[in-house]
Amino acid sequence: MRILVLSDSHNDYLSLKKAVETHPTAEVVVFLGDGERDLDRIDDALQLKHVIKVKGNCDIASELNENVVQTICTKKFFITHGYVENVKFGIDRLVYKGQSLDADIILYGHTHTPVNKYIDGVYVFNPGSIRDGNYGFIDITDKGEVMCVNAEI
Repeated sequence: MRILVLSDSHNDYLSLKKAVETHPTAEVVVFLGDGERDLDRIDDALQLKHVIKVKGNCDIASELNENVVQTICTKKFFITHGYVENVKFGIDRLVYKGQSLDADIILYGHTHTPVNKYIDGVYVFNPGSIRDGNYGFIDITDKGEVMCVNAEI
């Protein structure tokens, strides 16, 4: 299964749409905030995909949750924008929170900097900012193997 991971579009809905269209086989799209309205503008590209989205610090008046815990393909995900966990000052707090939730994979945005790490048994992944041309995807095999990939459009 392919999971497309996007964040921080900041009014660049065209780059968001291009990334989605580049991965037509992705069954799940995760949007990590700061561009909720941009995601709404590309509804046509998101048809037939399961979309998970969280609120970013720039998503003013959003009713989305700041984080989501969801199991996808037997893996438990902790999904957040990252501003509540102060990720611009380090990811220790984020990792601790994810581990306390028994997450297998932690997804976050906010910093606009791609990150792909494996820390103490947990994948920690930031796709970077799609506005800057950065995004990511995660492939999970039938055997439960995980591959996180940072990419550019």
